Amino acid sequence: MSSTLKASAQELAEFRRDTHAWLAENCPPGARGPGPISNGSTKIVIDDSDTRLWLERMVEKGWTVPAWPTEYGGGGLSKDQYLILLEEMRDIRARPALSSFGTSMIGPTLLEFGTEEQKQRHLTRIARAQAEWCQGYSEPGSGSDLASLRTKAEAHGDHYLINGQKIWTSGAHNADWMFILVRTDPNASKHEGISFMLLPMDQPGVTIKPIRLLSGESPFNETFFDNAVAQKEDLVGELNKGWTVGKRLLQHERSGMESLVAGSAGGGEQGLVAEAKKQLGLQGRKIADAELRSKILRYEMDNKVFRLAQRRAVEESDGGTPGPVTSIFKVYGSELQQDFYDLITQVRGVRGFAAPQEDWVSERERETTSRWLYYRAASIYSGSNEVQRNIIAKRVLGLPDG
Repeated sequence: MSSTLKASAQELAEFRRDTHAWLAENCPPGARGPGPISNGSTKIVIDDSDTRLWLERMVEKGWTVPAWPTEYGGGGLSKDQYLILLEEMRDIRARPALSSFGTSMIGPTLLEFGTEEQKQRHLTRIARAQAEWCQGYSEPGSGSDLASLRTKAEAHGDHYLINGQKIWTSGAHNADWMFILVRTDPNASKHEGISFMLLPMDQPGVTIKPIRLLSGESPFNETFFDNAVAQKEDLVGELNKGWTVGKRLLQHERSGMESLVAGSAGGGEQGLVAEAKKQLGLQGRKIADAELRSKILRYEMDNKVFRLAQRRAVEESDGGTPGPVTSIFKVYGSELQQDFYDLITQVRGVRGFAAPQEDWVSERERETTSRWLYYRAASIYSGSNEVQRNIIAKRVLGLPDG
């Protein structure tokens, strides 16, 4: 967080009043509750007028990235102010105006490892929703064993030429930039000789091929590099020392801190309870089906615990992302996502799963089926839950190998 001075209770109370008033006046009705959220891609047009207006106002306020320094387009809020903003947004079910790989992953990483020139050039564009990013990590044969990656970068004057392949590249087809791990010293040990670079996606050396999933969607891609260019000024950190930068970015990715904002729209557990009441009816004041009622209650308790744990991590941090504890968020959060969609499909009974071509079901029910299929992968991507449990065992609990 940008502020180093502890605000007084009176100052925080005043900030809360001002924030409450500003949100009431500036958050459009169409930006409250579930709905579209910008990711900043220049390739995606925002059709919804309220979503577009909300983004414009939050950009001007600096609250697309509330805790970033103001010189990089952020709001400059202290940790306490940031938490107040989240609470006030949650109270009116305001969606975040911007949620992206830029705000949650590469942005925080550049704040820590980037040069001043890199921060000025990239962070402001992220904060203003003028660029979306994708992640060039996994390769065929180098997923959980990421350090075995083979995509290489060779120095040529003022730039590097990148050759190789990445896979499961989320959002590559809509991304403006990629942050990528590449091998720059083939003779070094596996974890050495890796560098962290930034490169533009719209160039002749980059080819993107969508991967069609069981859900019918293609959020993931194969990405091929044939003499793709990354400028030397876009090397992040030291040459051949990118493993440290890459691991730190994964901690930001796995922390799930953005969900503290994203969850403020209240579309999760509240939607589940409302759907259960609608589909199952009430017995007195309780959901009629006792077995499902118990499962829903358990989910709500687990979800509340998860949100409180995330909040505590923010409150206890010095503004950075917690270390290996973020693996706990990855495991617990991904399994909660799966639990939610398992429950919502059970609640709907025969309408729980809807094929896209069936016209007797609603668009919302078709979307739920698509998300149920999509979140089967939640415990695999960003590092499988098995890998995360190993990290928790070794680095959080201090258990011995074997």
